[in-house]
Amino acid sequence: MITSKKTVLIAISALIMIGTLIGINSCNMGSTKKLDPKENALALPIITVDTATAITVKDYIGNIEGKINVEIRPQVEGILEKIFVDEGSFVHEGQPLFQVDALPYQEILNNMIATENVEKAKLKNAKLEIDRLKPLIDNEVIAEVQLETAKANYEIARASLAKASAAVASAQINLNYTIIKAPVSGYIGRMPKRIGNLVSKSDKEPLTVLSDVSEVYVYFGMSESDFLYFSKDNKTITDSTTAKSNGTMLPEVTLILADGHEYAEKGKVDMINGQVNRTTGSISVRASFPNSKDVMRSGNTGTVKVKETKPSVIMIPQEVTTSIQDKTFVYILDSEDKVKLQSITVDGVSGGNFIVPNGLAIGDRVIKTGFDKLTEGMYVKPIN
Repeated sequence: MITSKKTVLIAISALIMIGTLIGINSCNMGSTKKLDPKENALALPIITVDTATAITVKDYIGNIEGKINVEIRPQVEGILEKIFVDEGSFVHEGQPLFQVDALPYQEILNNMIATENVEKAKLKNAKLEIDRLKPLIDNEVIAEVQLETAKANYEIARASLAKASAAVASAQINLNYTIIKAPVSGYIGRMPKRIGNLVSKSDKEPLTVLSDVSEVYVYFGMSESDFLYFSKDNKTITDSTTAKSNGTMLPEVTLILADGHEYAEKGKVDMINGQVNRTTGSISVRASFPNSKDVMRSGNTGTVKVKETKPSVIMIPQEVTTSIQDKTFVYILDSEDKVKLQSITVDGVSGGNFIVPNGLAIGDRVIKTGFDKLTEGMYVKPIN
């Protein structure tokens, strides 16, 4: 009985070994069949590279100044007696701003008027002397030389009167200067002087600065390469150095204010300096903006945006790119639909697209999504 049980166990073990060998053999036979990698390739959407017209925006930091900025300075020396306006207030042309003590200048004027009256009397007396001598000359009572002397004295008196009248006019001008008036309409700036201070035209600081900001100028620096790009338009604006046309016209510009909001009015570039700053390598440019609502003041800053139009450039959506160590790459497919990681150069943004001057050619196929599943050399089924 025991012998028969052993025989059964041996038979079962043999069957198991035969089955195992058959399984291993079949696996080995299956592994010898090569799979086609294209059959199991990942299907991903692609875009085909082509050219288009790009519109980009260049940003330049600008300083804002009023169309007219006038330093208000005294023309005569004296004690500042009155201040008629406040800092920041708007004044009209001809409106009084300050008054210097006028009493000394009134006294000078009074003296000059008195001197003028004396000279008038002398002139009148010289004329009477000539009239008195003429009959005597006619009757040969006196020598003619006496009449000639009288005429010379008359001319001297007339010259003295002219000198005295000029002194009166000068004294009157100085007296008028004691009232300092606004030469233009605009806003009053900071006023460092106070009532009681001694002021004169030789002071380092002006009494204030008056700014006409009905129109403002925004000054900014443009690189030489940008200037050369815009020069291709061959249109005309004024050159500040030569007052001749310099063959350049920039498009309308937009101003972003310091709070980040876009200024409602468009500006125009009306001056480009005729020389490049050797230190900075930039050219000074001026854009003018209307400022009827007095939004801007002298001393403000902003960002000038200038649009550029670039025809026939290669552009790709920003989302099809990936960045590795500050470099930009895209995944492209070669002629065999194999993945290749391609480095590109980005030169600006137009809408949501990168402008690519180097790294891609017309007809290249760029993979749009699924970057985390890609490795170089793998096959991809392109979906157009």
